[in-house]
Amino acid sequence: MIARMTGAALRGVLVALMVLTPALYLPSSITNSTEIAVFLAILAFALTFAEYNSAFPSFIEFRDAPPLNRIRFITLITMVSFLTLICKQVYAPTNVTALVSGLGHLVTHLADFPYSPVRLVVLMLPDQVDLTLVNMVRTAAGVSYVMALAMVLGFFYLIRIRNWPTGNGAFNVWVNLPLFDPTTGGDVIARLQRDGRINVVAGILLPFLIPAVVKVAADFIDPIMLTNPQTLIWTMCGWAFLPASMVMRGMAMLRIADLIEAKRRRAYSNAEAMPAA
Repeated sequence: MIARMTGAALRGVLVALMVLTPALYLPSSITNSTEIAVFLAILAFALTFAEYNSAFPSFIEFRDAPPLNRIRFITLITMVSFLTLICKQVYAPTNVTALVSGLGHLVTHLADFPYSPVRLVVLMLPDQVDLTLVNMVRTAAGVSYVMALAMVLGFFYLIRIRNWPTGNGAFNVWVNLPLFDPTTGGDVIARLQRDGRINVVAGILLPFLIPAVVKVAADFIDPIMLTNPQTLIWTMCGWAFLPASMVMRGMAMLRIADLIEAKRRRAYSNAEAMPAA
């Protein structure tokens, strides 16, 4: 019990620090929502602690199937930290921010090509936007999208090469998929495959669709709000991380469906072989 509480508290502190990172590192002159950031950090700590301190799952999926959630968290906190340093380079440059910003420009140069999601994010901005903001949005979009792709590829490696999740013991569907009810809706394998494919397709399309929808709805949504560094950081992280997380969820569900199907085939084979024995 003590080990579980300690682990839950540590996870909560790490999530809270991630939420506070932009407010802590950006200059105070451009962060006018510190109180909101502190409130969100406390809320994130409370939710994370309550979820991991409980013996019964509620909403966090794949809680006992490491390292899926660890990969997600490490990617997201790295994404937030890099984007924070890139934004800080514009307002309070240092040697570290210059190095990170240079790496970001290099990565963006590779990711910003015609019809790429990064290019669509830049085209989403109004024509009258300042060039500094355009470059900052381009760099933030490029860095976040490349990190999201690396996260998906890393998880694909774990599935294909490291045989996730079989290396962690038996996979408990109820614990790791608390929002999935295996007792309703037909065959479990078909439902897992359907939900997995939907998540993969939606995760691939969303980085392209979101900028297009924002551009079409420009009369109602003002992209100039990205002039606020914290808004820019969280917007770009959400735009890249959430679709990539959906792709990972879909890949995981397809993998679980394959494992259940393989176990079912073995059970059928054993049942057919028993009379012959």
